[in-house]
Amino acid sequence: MNERRPDHVYGVLLLGLMGIGLSGIFVRYSGAPSLFTATWRLGFTVLIMAGMFTLRRGWGELRGLKPAQAAWCALSGICLALHFTFWFESLRYTTVAASTVLVCTEVLFVAVGDVLFCKGRMSAGCWAAIGISLVGSAVIALGDGALGGSLEGALYGDALALAAAFFVGAYTLIGRVQRASLSTNTYTFVVYSFCLLTLLVMDFATGTPVVGLPLREFLPPLALAVFSTLLGHSLFSYCLKYFPPAYVSAVKLAEPVIAAIVAVPCFGEWPTAATVAGGALILLSLLFYTRQEAAR
Repeated sequence: MNERRPDHVYGVLLLGLMGIGLSGIFVRYSGAPSLFTATWRLGFTVLIMAGMFTLRRGWGELRGLKPAQAAWCALSGICLALHFTFWFESLRYTTVAASTVLVCTEVLFVAVGDVLFCKGRMSAGCWAAIGISLVGSAVIALGDGALGGSLEGALYGDALALAAAFFVGAYTLIGRVQRASLSTNTYTFVVYSFCLLTLLVMDFATGTPVVGLPLREFLPPLALAVFSTLLGHSLFSYCLKYFPPAYVSAVKLAEPVIAAIVAVPCFGEWPTAATVAGGALILLSLLFYTRQEAAR
């Protein structure tokens, strides 16, 4: 049962959406290995949050973390690490819009998982809204394919993006359960810490360097940490206390619209007519979903 929603929570959702909408742009600016970018994104995030905990003397709840809570946070962190790794790599094989659209199919994994494992309920109108938004996503992806490039590479990038969608869906569902008993700061700090540890293990296993690269390669992960993690994922984790996880994931379906718009001045990737049409469908479906959720 979701708590009474404060008036500002919709604004928090919008700010979080803007944060994750920029993530694909920051990743594309990086010339470093995907694991390097993901590792330093979480490294900067954990450092910033540790400083915040120290200044606010907020370590008390962390010390009271139960073993079961820590275990679920660890699993959530592993899922998030796999999400970042697969998605960052997909952006090397396909466009920002196409990759972001496929990652946003997270909403399907979350909706089904919420019903199967979390005793969630969704009205027919909510399912219809998700269906419409996925049609819009498909329109964008098909239109984006006209930009050219290797078909084999594009399909590989698509598969990586879908894998990333599955793992971020699992991360969202775990967050929905754990946020019932943990504050946003505690939950996200523990999850991000486990995510960082997972990425470091993957760096070691694959021989990926985490130091020694030019200074400019540390700027994209820093931007990702501030805008896309702390002002993106963390704000969505906060909203999981007030909204069903399927709704929070559905809001993320507007991410490709933001990514496609910002990619124009950054990379000259002009949106096609299909991107515009698909984006309109996504935004209309989100408006419909919001009305359905408010009515329920």
